[in-house]
This record gives sequence, C-alpha cells and structure tokens, in this order.
Amino acid sequence: MNNKDYKISFAPMEGITGQTFRRVHAKMYGGVDTYYTPFLAANKNHAFKHRETREFIPYDPNLIPQVIASNPKDFVWAAGVLKDAGYEQVNLNIGCPMPTVVTKKKGAGLLRDLEALDRFLYEIFEECNLPDISIKTRTGFENNDNAAAIGKIYSKYPLCEVIIHPRAREEYYNGTPDISAFINMKNELSCPVCYNGDIRNTQDFERLRNDFKDVNHYMIGRGLLANPGLALAIKGADEKQDKKALYDYLTVLWDEYSKELSGEKAILFKMKELWYYLEWQYPDMEKEIKAIKKSKSAPEYKALIAKALTGRQDRFASMENTVE
Repeated sequence: MNNKDYKISFAPMEGITGQTFRRVHAKMYGGVDTYYTPFLAANKNHAFKHRETREFIPYDPNLIPQVIASNPKDFVWAAGVLKDAGYEQVNLNIGCPMPTVVTKKKGAGLLRDLEALDRFLYEIFEECNLPDISIKTRTGFENNDNAAAIGKIYSKYPLCEVIIHPRAREEYYNGTPDISAFINMKNELSCPVCYNGDIRNTQDFERLRNDFKDVNHYMIGRGLLANPGLALAIKGADEKQDKKALYDYLTVLWDEYSKELSGEKAILFKMKELWYYLEWQYPDMEKEIKAIKKSKSAPEYKALIAKALTGRQDRFASMENTVE
C-alpha cells in the first residue's frame, strides 16, 4: 500500500486544535484527511455552549465531532444534535486522562469500571437513528492488563471504528506506547482500527506501517503540532518543513486568532503554547525558542520569531493571504 493510501487524522487537543487552528492548518499545510474537534461536553442540560457550537457549525465534511459524556442519555442527545447538523460520524472520548474529567466518570474514567462501561455502551446502542459511532480509547486505567477485555466489550457493539492510544490512563503521555496492548485490543475487534500515539516523524510512521499491515488509519497529535507538515511528509508530498513556511503559518494563525480572541495576551498565550511542541522540531534553536516562550508582548514575540525563522531584524508584518 502506498503511503498516499493511508488516512491521517489530526488528534483533538483541548485548548489547541480548535476551529481557527484547524482552518489555518488545512490552508497552510494540509495533508490531513480528517480533523477531530476537541471534546464537546454532553451535559444533563442538553445544551452545548456557544464556543462548542462554533466547533462544528458550519458543517465541515473533513471534521468528526468528538463527545465526552458520563451518562448514555446525554451522549445520545449530543449525537442526535450532531447528526442533525450533518455529521455522519460522532466519536466518543474514552481516552482523556485529565483528573477533572476522570473524576466525573468521563473520558478514561469510563475504563475504571468495565461493567459500567459495558452498560454505558449498551444503553447508547439501544437507541435508533444514531450516526455512526467511533471510540477513541486508552488500553486501560491503572495499567494495560485489561486491553483485551476492553476490546471484547467494544466488539459487542456496532462501532464504525476504534482509535487506540496504547497507554493506560495512569501513564498520561509518559513513557512509550504499549504496542502489545494495542495488539491485544486490536485482535478482539472486527471493526476498523486506528493507531494513535507518539508518531513524531516519518520514521515512526514507517515502523508502525511495517508492523501493522492491516491498519490504514493513523491519528497524530503532538507530532503534527511539532511539525505541521508531517502529514505531507508521510504522504511523500511537498513537505513544507522549512522555516519560512513555518513563519508564514504562524503569521496567518496570529492574524486569524486576532479576529476571534480579545486582547493580545490571549493570542500570545496560544501562540507561545505551540512553541512547546515546535521546539521538538528545531533543537538547533534552543536559545531563540527560550526567548520566544518568555516574550511578554506582541511586538516582542513577533520580532523574535521573524528573526528566528527568517533572519529579519524588522518587526513581524501581518500577511495579506489570510484564511477564508
């Protein structure tokens, strides 16, 4: 199978991969087949917040909404809203490891009690007229010993796909993915499977592709934040990995955030957060990136990235080709 035949998705990352970010990335880099929204909270009030609604309206054919819920009825309500908005697939988050999520029995918190997880899914699929349902999951809660048992539960239901991040909730994003846990869960499933976890370069992708001949969907999160052109590189297209392309991308992203956010501090926070990932791609810029992350104003930040990425001493100028 040619690399171009593989599907690459951008993993949802709360606070980072929102609608504006996705639109700019697709315009300036591309290579990603499907984007996922950061999780939309299905609550007992059965009403999405305005900022959540902006994530999926207007309809985007290259977007899959992701929902987090602790109650099956709440999830069914959210899936119905998203189906009415035009989405044929909704993703259920059973992977978020954050304590504020887990303590509410959401995200990876659903993996703490496997009987409750089974009941949760049973109640969802009792409903009719649902969109296709996929799951993004961890391979365990405290450890990965139950990966196969979790896979057996998923295999009982008509899921269209399971996205497997082979780490237990307690591992967060530390250590290395447990490939044996991925295999143990995958082997229990008859639906398509997607691999997610620590794809930071083309070598990582090639190794996984060689190990898993029957997997043709890969989800990348931090790797695409570090190298926005990684999906293109995997597919063998124009990689756009040069510093000038990154400068143009960050310039347009700033301009688009300025239309959405109030005040330069909010924009600066978002832009500086990206550099905690971009520094993986540019180890030769340690001094420059340290200064960028310490910048305290828009003019300072803009001057620093202009110098670091283009060699120019002049101030960062707003680009004209903003995203439609």
